[in-house]
Amino acid sequence: MIRPAFFVDTLRHFGIDFFAGVPDSLLKNICAYISDHLDSRHNIIAANEGGAVGVAAGYHLATGKIPVVYMQNSGEGNIINPLASLTDKEVYNIPVLLVIGWRGRPGVHDEPQHVKQGKVTLPLLDTMGIRYQVLSQEEDEALRQIRDAVDYMKTTNEVFALVVEKNTFDAYTLQNKVENDLTLSREEAIQITAATLGSNDCIVSTTGMISRELFEYRTAMGQSHERDFLTVGSMGHASQIALGIALEKPDLHVWCFDGDGAVIMHMGSMAITASKAPSNFVHVLFNNGAHDSVGGQPTVGLNIDIPAIAKAVGYKNAFSVNTAEALKTLLGNPAIKEGPVLIEVQVRKGNRKDLGRPTTTPIQNKTALMRFLQK
Repeated sequence: MIRPAFFVDTLRHFGIDFFAGVPDSLLKNICAYISDHLDSRHNIIAANEGGAVGVAAGYHLATGKIPVVYMQNSGEGNIINPLASLTDKEVYNIPVLLVIGWRGRPGVHDEPQHVKQGKVTLPLLDTMGIRYQVLSQEEDEALRQIRDAVDYMKTTNEVFALVVEKNTFDAYTLQNKVENDLTLSREEAIQITAATLGSNDCIVSTTGMISRELFEYRTAMGQSHERDFLTVGSMGHASQIALGIALEKPDLHVWCFDGDGAVIMHMGSMAITASKAPSNFVHVLFNNGAHDSVGGQPTVGLNIDIPAIAKAVGYKNAFSVNTAEALKTLLGNPAIKEGPVLIEVQVRKGNRKDLGRPTTTPIQNKTALMRFLQK
């Protein structure tokens, strides 16, 4: 394995000390080390991966130095546009070192949402004309790869990618943890909210822990999963899936269970939802100010007024609560029945260590929901 300190120090040796990106579970140890050892001006956790490339390009324009953009391979789709129309050698020719966590690598068991992405990770880079290396787990070889990458970028001003397999980086625990003083857990908030839904209500839940906690709640209560669409991939798009259902099923109440990282990733979607004015749409944001599923790296979720943003773009109502009692009271308020409405539930970080994963396949989940919606 590669020590995170070795990796960061090696990059610094070559004059690379600026990072931007979206945290990834395969990169959580290196992301934690970067967070502890670089100031916030040199480590920017971006709204999405495309935005990270934009920040990196701006950094290069200002300094002439090579930036790093880190991400899970699921973020490759978000970077195709800026890679093709901004950094490419036929446009502005800007060097960026991509560090990409390779979820779903062929031959390695992973969750369903990572399988296709794993297969196309390297072909996408090939199609984009981006040179890459799969980062060695041996430090001597990794040093050579980094040196070759730097030489290539300095010679050509082109992008280079280091693709990172599972267990490449040695363990490192984040020291400078940003904790909040909130007492309500996300799981309890999900249970309280789900328990109030009517028999004809459905839920679209976002990527990560929220979908896992909703699935376990239904199982524990002996309930069917047919009313829930678990958005196990496509981070940031759950609200638009919910919007599509809400517009076609106006007699049903459609609830989107969302996370702060996901909302921030594609915040413009809130404006589109508001513009369509679905009266049957309830957007519940469980906000803990962290990318909880990939190591707890911070978001700006608790530093901004998301209900005010919702109101500004046209949501009919927006509320914020941070206790179980306040949430229960709000869920009984007739004002939330006339959407689009946003409910921000501020919750503490973390989850149960024994939290399971859905036992149904995505196809089974889709089929069951579609049957429910056709009833």
